[in-house]
Amino acid sequence: MATISAAASGTFSIGGDLEVTRLGYGAMRITGDGIWGPPADHDRAVSVLRRLPELGVDFIDTANSYGPYVSEELIREALLADDGTYSGVVVATKAGLTRTGPEEWHPVGRPAYLRQEAILSRQRLGVERIDLFQLHRIDPDTPQADQFAELRRLQEEGVVRHLGLSEVTVDEIKAAQEVFTVATVQNLYNLNHRKAEDVLEYCEQEGIGFIPWFPLAAGKLAEPGGPVAEIARAHDATTGQVALAWLLARSPVMLPIPGTGSVEHLEENVAAADLQLTEAEIETLDAASSR
Repeated sequence: MATISAAASGTFSIGGDLEVTRLGYGAMRITGDGIWGPPADHDRAVSVLRRLPELGVDFIDTANSYGPYVSEELIREALLADDGTYSGVVVATKAGLTRTGPEEWHPVGRPAYLRQEAILSRQRLGVERIDLFQLHRIDPDTPQADQFAELRRLQEEGVVRHLGLSEVTVDEIKAAQEVFTVATVQNLYNLNHRKAEDVLEYCEQEGIGFIPWFPLAAGKLAEPGGPVAEIARAHDATTGQVALAWLLARSPVMLPIPGTGSVEHLEENVAAADLQLTEAEIETLDAASSR
């Protein structure tokens, strides 16, 4: 039986000095329904997290709002070693969305709040410094410059190592770059949703890691007879594996983070790192996918 490993996806250096395997893991789905409260099966969630390093996955993306707090706490329980490190696993987290209930998300970017959540995330994760801290959303009710300035202060004080943004435009990235070095950008992007194409291209130009959230979505392309389904059948693969393989082939700065609460599904996702699409298949998917 072939060994499943994310290593075949290659590597990317976040901020130029933090090397991670490109196929990572999104830790949103290890919480309860509606991304609210604890998971229905605590031990199952922990087992998924502990399987990650065994599969060569060394980049985990989470947020203070997942649970809220539950995802970060589970990551610490599952993976923090006795020496206070994550043994080569990079844990990125985010702040900027607060929660009022299941599936309810509200932007909050007041500097005092971002500072509070960065410090609390650091405590929950059990680290001295957060490797990658991302602004989950730019708060439209707080001056953008104030949000960026607070992130820079947190970096200068050593609370965080690298800084990133989420759901932003090219102009917003440029504005942030006037204040701090943008290491990553996390936008919705998949075969069924490519409205962030200009953002991806800018990130590639600037050497910024691009983290596509909701990476497995393929919509009608994955239905029987559709191009994703046909390519999956040709490779004896799943449609999700084809979607991930396409993302990895799309750009060297692409860092997909498929999430799951199942070890079996996790292994299926990681196996996509070994799926090599032909140039013709990539062209077919490029032509069929939504921009």
